[in-house]
Amino acid sequence: MSVWDLLSDHTVRVVLLGCTMTGAVSGALGCFAYLRRQSLVGDVVSHSALLGIVLAFWIVYGVTGQGNRSLMVLMPGAFVAGLASLLLTRRIQRGTRLKEDAGLGVMLAIFFGTGMMILRYLQRASPPIPGRAGLDHYLFGMAGAMTRADLWMIAAVGSAVLIAMILTWSRLKIITFDQQYAAGLGLSVNGLEVLLLTLIVLGIVIGLQIVGVVLMISLLVAPAAAARQWTHSLGVMVWLAGFIGGVSGAIGGLVSAIGPSLPTGPIIVLNVTAIVALSMALAPKRGLVSKWRRRKVIHVD
Repeated sequence: MSVWDLLSDHTVRVVLLGCTMTGAVSGALGCFAYLRRQSLVGDVVSHSALLGIVLAFWIVYGVTGQGNRSLMVLMPGAFVAGLASLLLTRRIQRGTRLKEDAGLGVMLAIFFGTGMMILRYLQRASPPIPGRAGLDHYLFGMAGAMTRADLWMIAAVGSAVLIAMILTWSRLKIITFDQQYAAGLGLSVNGLEVLLLTLIVLGIVIGLQIVGVVLMISLLVAPAAAARQWTHSLGVMVWLAGFIGGVSGAIGGLVSAIGPSLPTGPIIVLNVTAIVALSMALAPKRGLVSKWRRRKVIHVD
């Protein structure tokens, strides 16, 4: 089957567009987490989101008597749980002697552990809960289950996140590099911190159905790490990371469509990991090859 034949299939087009948009949004937002040395934030949010997913499913089942696994129903729960884990971490950090990384580790254990416990309960409940089948796919992603409604949800949330990032670009740039300078300018550092965390959480939760809570951290950080090797400009880095994430998502979706037994999420992660490796090796100024050549020239001279 040719690529054009695959693209004529409605399901394949939906998956490709969803993977591309998710990769682009996550890659662009990941630059701020990467530069602020908060890559663990993405891991905590993605794992904590599992608790929100299963609680949202459980609440809908309790109200309607029927489980619902659509992204439109579960994403609000994932967003609330992910943001709550970060806000609680900030609260613990300020009210105790725990450092940020320790607080993030505690929140990850609590939220993810509780989410796994509820997930197992829902899967083993008797009588069986209608619609529970496939709920565990959010652990590693299930892009093939994406619907047109899910695609529109990803497009709407992703567009809103990128627009908000553009509108607040100068402020986000300042707090990323110098919070004290931002405070001196009279900017609300705490408010901007919460805004940035909110945008990152939204960028993560829209990709949970595709990549899953376990691997989502790769799609957030890896494109930024690759883009950083090629430029010193934040603007160029954000655009390049978004491009890398989008291309990785598109290739992953296409490869998984060609080989039906190949999971989309892991393929996307492998693609972006390969790009990181190539960037670290071939980047003109920061790459390993460039550094080796400079050392060789110095040694010869």
